[in-house]
Amino acid sequence: MLIGESFVGEGAEAAHINTVLGDRDGPVATAWATALATPRQGHTAFIAVLRPGVPAKPLTLFVTKATVTGAEHSDLIWGAAQAGVAGGVADAVSEGVISAADADRLLLIAAVWVSPAAKDANTVYANNRAATTQALRAGAMGLPQVTDVLRSADRPFNPFYTAPAPGDLE
Repeated sequence: MLIGESFVGEGAEAAHINTVLGDRDGPVATAWATALATPRQGHTAFIAVLRPGVPAKPLTLFVTKATVTGAEHSDLIWGAAQAGVAGGVADAVSEGVISAADADRLLLIAAVWVSPAAKDANTVYANNRAATTQALRAGAMGLPQVTDVLRSADRPFNPFYTAPAPGDLE
């Protein structure tokens, strides 16, 4: 099982992707099928497609991390973000991050953040495509290294929060 993470972009159109890639006969398959078979209000999982009838390979379960808030938000999720994720998976196979030979035996779960405040479909698409490929690449390479995690532990930050410097909380 390979787990990856990536954050691409800024503001409401930024993409945050978490990926879990594994064999069709292992725990990823169980999680994949369970999530597909048990939709939740506002968080329906679905198979990402490049176009209707052409799903991404490895078969990719798109799981939204944001509750769908309305028609415009749902259009960005099922439209631009889905296209970006499917394209990013295809890019990862094209680049050899995932071998073409393995694409039929693996399953992918992509947990995807699309902000309810997002408006620009083309930016949502581009950011999700890049973030998906980057997350798959990170998973394949086992990134981050533990040494990178430890170097970053003293002052964590993300686009929504920056921790104070050590000693500033006192």
